[in-house]
Amino acid sequence: MSTLQRSTADEATRRSAVVRATPPPVPSPPEGGSGGGRGFPSARRGGGRVAGLDGLRTVAVVLVIVYHVEPDLVPGGSVGVDVFFTISGFVITRLLVAEYARTGRIRLWSFYRRRWLRLMPALLVMCAVAALLSARFALPLFDGAWAAAVLAAGSVVNLVRAADPGTYSDLTAPLGHTWSLGVEEQFYLAWPLLLLVLLRHATARAVLGGAAVLCVLPVLWRTVLWDPAAAHRIYNGPDTRADQLLVGALLALVLARLRAEDPRLALLRRWAGRLCPLALTLLALIAWQIPITETNRWNPLWYTVGFLAAAVLSACVVAALELCPRAWPSRLLSPAVPVWVGRNLSYGMYLWHYPVIRLLSDLGVHGGRLLAAGLAATLAAALASYVLVERPLLRHHPVRGRRPEPAVAAAGPPAL
Repeated sequence: MSTLQRSTADEATRRSAVVRATPPPVPSPPEGGSGGGRGFPSARRGGGRVAGLDGLRTVAVVLVIVYHVEPDLVPGGSVGVDVFFTISGFVITRLLVAEYARTGRIRLWSFYRRRWLRLMPALLVMCAVAALLSARFALPLFDGAWAAAVLAAGSVVNLVRAADPGTYSDLTAPLGHTWSLGVEEQFYLAWPLLLLVLLRHATARAVLGGAAVLCVLPVLWRTVLWDPAAAHRIYNGPDTRADQLLVGALLALVLARLRAEDPRLALLRRWAGRLCPLALTLLALIAWQIPITETNRWNPLWYTVGFLAAAVLSACVVAALELCPRAWPSRLLSPAVPVWVGRNLSYGMYLWHYPVIRLLSDLGVHGGRLLAAGLAATLAAALASYVLVERPLLRHHPVRGRRPEPAVAAAGPPAL
């Protein structure tokens, strides 16, 4: 055989070996298949905590504390609750979808265990202190607090308040602020189950469509229920406030659905950056000018579509903080101190601000001194709760095999 023939044969042999060694092309998985993030390709893209969201938590909790002490300064300060609901729905859903995209399942028992460890021990300590104050000291504002503590520990204060047609009863008054924690706990029980069903049995587009429909249903339900006598029912009901959490959940699903190179994500980023300043301004105007919870100022427009509008404004801010970290709203909300407070103390401030304010009032602190003293004492109580209760539990019960969960990602909103 000639040298040319041997060279040609050797080349053919090498090509044949390359062809045999090259694996066949793998077809792209279907939308609902086990790959590609199971229809949510960006679910695992999250880079951890968003500093601006932690700063926003601090602003919201301070707003509610000011509202409870000096309601004339911010008559619509309860809008801080709406902001917190939307943040919680967003963060919790982002975590759930990331787990499903990574593993094809949601470990419900593990989720409920983490929620209990994050929220309940600190709540139970606060309830125990309130019950002790009721039993051991003659404090008018803590009279009967042991009953309120039992209801708060069971996360049902909102259900009891929803049944009050007129002025709220004294039964829940000492710890009435825990109504919003009840709304969130009830959402945490129902939403992961429903989301898991949707993720397993529907395409990603259908999941988005279902979440969007769920956002609208509470508005229709509030319209059916509306009557001045039903204001407490609407304000406290888990079904009538669900859209505010679901709007955040829908935003998380949308961001998980869009790939990094998707032009729709670029469009969303551009519009979120443009609308965020307007949304922040409108939320500030609501807090400054619109009384929401005063009995003689119940507004049918707010109690039907207003809650959804506040959630949409909050979602615009959340989207901008997530997608535009270098924009000025993100920089405004990201100084180190507010971020640290929002990350580590916002839940404790939510738990303790209301009983602290009532205790200071019982001790004779009134007027302009109450706000400064209330803020200082609330920070001290929240720091003690974080150091003695919350952080030790997080250290002793770490989350293994997952991206670390934010320490206060789903803390209940500072409530009314």
